[in-house]
Amino acid sequence: MEPVVDRDQKWLLDCLSATLDTSRDIRSFAEASLQQASSQPGFGAALSLFIVRLNFHHLAAVLLKQFIKQHWQEDEENFVHPVISPEEKAAIRQLLLPCLDDSHGKIRTAVSMAVASIAQYDWPEDWPELLPFLLKLISGENNINGVHGSLRCLALLSDDLDDTLVPKLVPSLFPYLHTIISSSHLYEKSLRAKALSVVHSCVSVLGTMSGLYKMETIAMMMPMLNSLMEQFSIILQDPMQSEDPDDWSIRMEVLKCLLQFVQNISNLSETQLSVILAPLWQTFISSLKVYQLSAIEGKQDSHSGRYDSDGGEKSLDSFVIQLFEFLLTIVGNSRLKKVIGRDVKELVYYTIAFLQITEEQEHSWSLDANQYVADEDDVTYSCRVSGSLLLEELISAYGREAIESIMEACQSHFSESCQAKVAGSADWWRLQEASLFALVSLSEQLIEAEASKLTKANLRNLLEQMITEDSGAGIHECPFLHARIFSTISKFSSLINRRICEQSLYAAIQAIASDVPAPVKVGACRALSQLLPVYGENVQPYIMGLLSSLTNLLRQASDETLHLVLETLQAAVKAGQEQSMTIEPIISPIILDVWSQHVSDPFISIDAVEVLEVIKNAPGCLQPLVSRILPPIRSVLEKPRSQPVGLVAGSLDLLIMLMKSAPLDVVKAIFDACFNLVIQIVLQSDDHAEMQNATECLASFLSGGRQELLVWAGDPGLTMKRLLDAAFRLLDPDLESSGSLFVGSYILQLILHLSSQMSLHVHELVASVVRRMQSCEISGLKSSLIVILARLVHLSTPDVDQFINLLLTTPAKGYENALVYVMPEWTKIQGEIQGAYQIKVTTTALALLLSTRHAELAKVNVQGNLIKSSAGITTRSKAKLAPDRWTTIPLPAKIFALLLDVLIEIQEQALDDDDDEDSDWEEASNDGSGVPQDILYSSTVPSNVNPSVEHLDAMAKVFDEGDDDGDYDDDLTKVDPVNEIKLLEFLTSFVLKLYETDQALFNYLSQNLTDVQKSVVRKVISR
Repeated sequence: MEPVVDRDQKWLLDCLSATLDTSRDIRSFAEASLQQASSQPGFGAALSLFIVRLNFHHLAAVLLKQFIKQHWQEDEENFVHPVISPEEKAAIRQLLLPCLDDSHGKIRTAVSMAVASIAQYDWPEDWPELLPFLLKLISGENNINGVHGSLRCLALLSDDLDDTLVPKLVPSLFPYLHTIISSSHLYEKSLRAKALSVVHSCVSVLGTMSGLYKMETIAMMMPMLNSLMEQFSIILQDPMQSEDPDDWSIRMEVLKCLLQFVQNISNLSETQLSVILAPLWQTFISSLKVYQLSAIEGKQDSHSGRYDSDGGEKSLDSFVIQLFEFLLTIVGNSRLKKVIGRDVKELVYYTIAFLQITEEQEHSWSLDANQYVADEDDVTYSCRVSGSLLLEELISAYGREAIESIMEACQSHFSESCQAKVAGSADWWRLQEASLFALVSLSEQLIEAEASKLTKANLRNLLEQMITEDSGAGIHECPFLHARIFSTISKFSSLINRRICEQSLYAAIQAIASDVPAPVKVGACRALSQLLPVYGENVQPYIMGLLSSLTNLLRQASDETLHLVLETLQAAVKAGQEQSMTIEPIISPIILDVWSQHVSDPFISIDAVEVLEVIKNAPGCLQPLVSRILPPIRSVLEKPRSQPVGLVAGSLDLLIMLMKSAPLDVVKAIFDACFNLVIQIVLQSDDHAEMQNATECLASFLSGGRQELLVWAGDPGLTMKRLLDAAFRLLDPDLESSGSLFVGSYILQLILHLSSQMSLHVHELVASVVRRMQSCEISGLKSSLIVILARLVHLSTPDVDQFINLLLTTPAKGYENALVYVMPEWTKIQGEIQGAYQIKVTTTALALLLSTRHAELAKVNVQGNLIKSSAGITTRSKAKLAPDRWTTIPLPAKIFALLLDVLIEIQEQALDDDDDEDSDWEEASNDGSGVPQDILYSSTVPSNVNPSVEHLDAMAKVFDEGDDDGDYDDDLTKVDPVNEIKLLEFLTSFVLKLYETDQALFNYLSQNLTDVQKSVVRKVISR
């Protein structure tokens, strides 16, 4: 019998129907009408009625979920006026709950979605009856629909649980979930899997907890843990079933729960875990048989790409990946890894068997070489990748035993595949390819073990045996095996016999030129990229032919394969340097054509530019390449607004590449042709990429032309004006931060190379930098602006007071002056500044500022030390309510602390490098004699913060004089005298001089120091 509807319901029904109409106008009108109606009282209740009584349950549920998010809670981010009245909220809740046991699965799902959405806001405080209702439903053995509905709702709810709700839920809910999980005679596998997913969600929240809160929750779970582990054993102990995705799903949920137990319950004992080991092994072994038939051979359905009604993946692949992830977690746990230590050999043997190419992969990769390259290079989530990660973790955990097990397993699989080949199996090659794939995946660890004589197994013999045997296979019959041979040789060329490497190099050259399957050409390209730099001198007679084959391949390539061919071309051009004059006119036009076609693709265009750079660096090729590139680039820059997307920015990239390390005459030729055009782009463009590249291009002009650049255009004053116009456009506070991103490097080049001209504009420059800082939205840009100010501090020596006075007279919006704004910002982000040169400049500038003893510095207060919370328990919710708080200290004290932190880091680095921690310190004296040349450290870390990984990397770079930070820093370090400062000498002398000459100030600055900072002070002054 059709339900009776009133006029309003009829209108809503018509609107919902119209949203599915084929006419765009009708759909748009209906959607607008529903949006307008959503602001009327009773709309949510009306939608709820549709869900439970009429046929548009799914669409109405989606609308209701959206309606709840927008109108239920006023303080939510997505809130839209008006808020639902308490009466309507109660009506909606009352309408929905009784329908969770509806006989139609889609209605149960729709109602569950709506209930879960409301529960995010109302449960438990405003909806206390929800959990008792769900528990009553879930306990009804005779009401399977009710169990389905409540579990579906709980599964949705559990996805949004936080650390305050789990402790309230676990004691009441877990007994009911355990009953369902253990009652295989009453409930089907899919329902029991859903109960396990709720357990998983609850346990996973433990990972977000800490302290007593977490311990109490784990204590609630422990009485149920042993019983759950027993149920897990029962589920895992039977052999895996073929073509039974429900069986795979329930096992996968068990593995996900076990994973959370291992990760989040620290007192999980070996005894508790050992209960599931034998059943787990049974699942592991039997799953390989199912995987072999279903996925590898394709004789049974693997349910690849299929999902259940709740959106959960049902494929065999997803189960095997989960299995590997759990095993990897156990192996990576230092306390639990011993429980499978006895089975390492077997685990390795079966894991490698899982790495075989599946029937689906073979089909997909044969049709699409791009997919093959992408899956190989991008480490796409798959059984092969997960299995190789497990093997890698096994080496980390078990060392020599694991390495010998891997080589033994590869040898066994190789023998088995040879036997299968003799027996006539068409799939014999898969095990050999999988074994080589495993070795290639672990190449770094295996080569290191071979070099250190960690293992008695002979990797070289194994590799040469497999390569020699496999090379005889038909290239068309086994293309993926041949592709793997090529990649194996490229990875292990340092170990493999030179003769075999050279034979492979010739074979790869031949493969590129021959009609062979695409995967073979992919493998050949990989081999050439690695072997040409080593054996290139042997193939000079073949270089031109190889380049011809690669350029032909280039015309057929796209996406991922294009990247690979360009990379191979780069290696081939480098190998053919002796024939560079012949190569340039042939290859350059082709690469430029590829570049122009793919200029909007950053990866391909960068690859093409790198090939052109190799050509540029070849003997005799720079001038002809510049002559070839410059005219079309000038044409592009003359009419930037009419060019395709990315072409202007890409053209600027080419100019930057041409000027890198170029002689003066080449830089001048490019300047004459393009300087004014580049300036115009900076002044007029709104495209961020164009502005960034144009800024770098101007920096390249300055780096290459330096002072001489001013006279190239005839009027030095006009050229200087144009350079300054560009600088001040980039410092415009209204410009989006991304457009200004590289302004720091450009202005530093101006300061270093045109210092006398820039000294006339310091006041205007400082004011512009401050305004740009205040509107800046990117931390990297703000850091680069700080570096500019720091370099200006150095420029003002010996009278640094004048720089402080300049800040005092410079306005800063919302602050008394620029000093009051700049210094708190500077000291707060000093630890975020990256780059050897930049860190050194800012650190020494802070010391110079402090050395002035300027009275205004002490009037500025800045962020000091982190105030530790007294609460013993930190949860996510508490962290939101109580953000970090800091002390406030005078600026001079902060600067002193930052400088001491640098000395602390130098000391720690010295401890790592030398057992005698005092030697370097004792050698640092006032006159600088004996300062070790390898201690050139110039990094600061805020005195109240642990340094980030990135910053520690920066410090490591600075500590080693031989490390460069790239072309830009390298150029600056060559020309800037600030880089000659040795920080250890500079800072120790600074501290000692302060102590000896101004005891009162020294004591004042020392008041806020930490114990570690005080210790380093004592070390300095006691030398």
